[in-house]
Amino acid sequence: MSLQSIINTLTRMVSRRALNWGINKGIDRIAKSGGKPAKVSAKQAKDMRTAVKRARQAARLTRRIGR
Repeated sequence: MSLQSIINTLTRMVSRRALNWGINKGIDRIAKSGGKPAKVSAKQAKDMRTAVKRARQAARLTRRIGR
């Protein structure tokens, strides 16, 4: 193995462990706080439902076009 491949391997190992550590810390923090969603007004909830409905329709339409 060349020096370049050894350095790349070590860099990948360190960055992967750092990324996993950060993800686990974030998940633990959310779990400790309860991860409660924010309260949403009735109008916001309705707008969110309509947005989801339109997104699903768009996804169906793109699947049909893609065939």
